[in-house]
Amino acid sequence: MRFASFTPAPGADSRLGLVIDDDTAVVDLRSALSGELDVPGDLRALIEAGPEVLDRVRESVSGRTSWPEGTTYALADIELRAPLRPGKVIGVGLNYVEHVEESSRSLDTDEQLPERPVLFSKPGTAVVGPGEPIRHNARLTAQLDWECELAVVIGSTARSVDRDDAYRYVFGYTILNDISARDQRRSGQWFFSKGQDSYAPLGPIVVTTDELPDPHTLDLALFVNGEQKQSGNSKQMLFPIPQLIEDITSGVTLEPGDVIATGSPQGVGAAQNPPQFLQPGDLVEARIQGIGTLSNPVEAV
Repeated sequence: MRFASFTPAPGADSRLGLVIDDDTAVVDLRSALSGELDVPGDLRALIEAGPEVLDRVRESVSGRTSWPEGTTYALADIELRAPLRPGKVIGVGLNYVEHVEESSRSLDTDEQLPERPVLFSKPGTAVVGPGEPIRHNARLTAQLDWECELAVVIGSTARSVDRDDAYRYVFGYTILNDISARDQRRSGQWFFSKGQDSYAPLGPIVVTTDELPDPHTLDLALFVNGEQKQSGNSKQMLFPIPQLIEDITSGVTLEPGDVIATGSPQGVGAAQNPPQFLQPGDLVEARIQGIGTLSNPVEAV
């Protein structure tokens, strides 16, 4: 299934939607299944409700081609929001080999491949949805950078997970654009560089694991104003998803709705020759095969 959060009109409350018809329309699930099933009002609540509720939703919508009047909307006529507000976002740095190399040249990171995942965090307040602006504050940064990343949405509480069992804890996948103020790293710490408001665009939808049974075969790309900057494939991850979940949960409990941003392929702005950084008026598009395109403008604040 393909889930979205959306508002049907300006000022309306956000609703939980099921994306249908080859990503051209969305169903208001709570309204469409009213009287048949009590559907939670947002995606995080649906995830927290557990797999039994998800299975009942899946059974209710499977093979369905008609919906109650007034419950479906053309995707072009609605406003997509961030699919959920994670409790926490855990980022993974230097998880693609060629990105390790370009970072050692442009960002003064170690040129040796990391022996364990390099982890950092972003607060939930950094999350914005499709179409929402990435904030460019010239008082804080002149080096606003992009990173297209496959994001893992956690489906159940995970603690001390063995990698062989890791996929059992995954609800689905989405896109996260790991925005960074490269000139705001502080003594090697990345939190302020990567955790400012709007620095975690997320979406446009969440795709459940049954639709993407192998998340390590997906093409990733990023464009700025229509010009391609990044190209890679998730098979190039240095530490694959099961290993990331095992490592993180060895000391940090992952909860339903948490997000792991699994790292970026080569092509970040700091590594361009000469370096290129985002400016107000730019449009950034992060694309991942099987999920879609996450588009965000850059706006001066």
